[in-house]
Amino acid sequence: MKILVINAGSSSLKYQLMDPNSGEVFAQGLCERIAIDGRLNHKVPAKGLKEVRDMPMPTHAEAIQAVMDILVDETFGVVKSTDEIDAIGHRVLHGGMKFVASCIIDEACKQAIRDCIPLGPLHNPANLMGIEACEKAMPGKPQVAVFDTAFHMTMPPKAYRYAIPAKYFEEDSLRRYGFHGTSHRFVSKRANEILGNPEESKVIVCHLGNGSSMSAVMNGKCVDTSMGLSPLAGVPMGTRSGDIDACVVQFIMNKEGISVDDCLNMLNKQSGVKALSKGFSDFRDLEAGQNNGDENCALALRKFCYEVAKYVGSYTAAMNGLDCLVFTAGVGENGIDTRAEICSYLEFMGIKIDNERNHVRGKEALISTDDSKVKVYVIPTNEELMIAQDTAELCK
Repeated sequence: MKILVINAGSSSLKYQLMDPNSGEVFAQGLCERIAIDGRLNHKVPAKGLKEVRDMPMPTHAEAIQAVMDILVDETFGVVKSTDEIDAIGHRVLHGGMKFVASCIIDEACKQAIRDCIPLGPLHNPANLMGIEACEKAMPGKPQVAVFDTAFHMTMPPKAYRYAIPAKYFEEDSLRRYGFHGTSHRFVSKRANEILGNPEESKVIVCHLGNGSSMSAVMNGKCVDTSMGLSPLAGVPMGTRSGDIDACVVQFIMNKEGISVDDCLNMLNKQSGVKALSKGFSDFRDLEAGQNNGDENCALALRKFCYEVAKYVGSYTAAMNGLDCLVFTAGVGENGIDTRAEICSYLEFMGIKIDNERNHVRGKEALISTDDSKVKVYVIPTNEELMIAQDTAELCK
């Protein structure tokens, strides 16, 4: 079976053609600079082939057509015809309270995604454009929406409700939603497979990267997560502030004479470790700076690790225990020193890291000692495979 996985952004479109059973990626790539000048970056992993093409991409429709064309290309293609593509799976950011699982895309589904645009104004419109472009390029082909928020919809009200007047929840659906749900689902599912007791397990997933989020997963179900109504909440990230006193927003707006939108843009794009380090949002740059004696970089890393450890502690309390702590995503999978420092705060819980085992990047590994009271793993995430598997299951 061949599933085309699409992740459409406002000016970009990522894709993978893959086998949902084996996980083999036949082709993958990125269409970028959509509506500007357009560029296609395409790879065929099995053959080691790469191709870059500059071409007009006024809309997502032209980007999808470029993907269709290169997938059947005589040199860089991997199928003889797009008829070989069985279905298309789309990452959709926000499902609001309407979606607790992935679903077949029909008119009702598309309208529900539109209805959630106020909750996901930057992403949902682009996700819809990707869906409609695929409908135009491959009419009649089954399509599935996989929602970033769906996995977290098992949270209880005590976790997802904000302590603000009830009308904002009842009339406007303002609540904690959480994101990176497909990653959290994939990684926690794999952790439970390793543990062998998914019905009686307490797992914390640390999805750490330029965007970072944490989740508490009890018996296979999410009971809390760090991001909120938007991906701005939680721990400090590459350029996002994470949790912050709302009065800081008021103070900055009044002092600088700026709008709410301008202030939120600052909190999303000019804050986080980039602000603390005075310029570096890439954690590799932060580590290099710290190693060279840059105190700002060192502070940014210390702050990040401290906040992640606090979430681990609070989620352990929320679940009344912890069986397994998992690190995933770019920093989680590759940040050897970062993982070690986070876990150094958690020794009171009986967590012990094996320094030799922890010296691993980008592959699944147990990094705790044999006598650690909590198992600690690195588990690489694979959101695309999760999307492909959901798509295949729904399109049987």
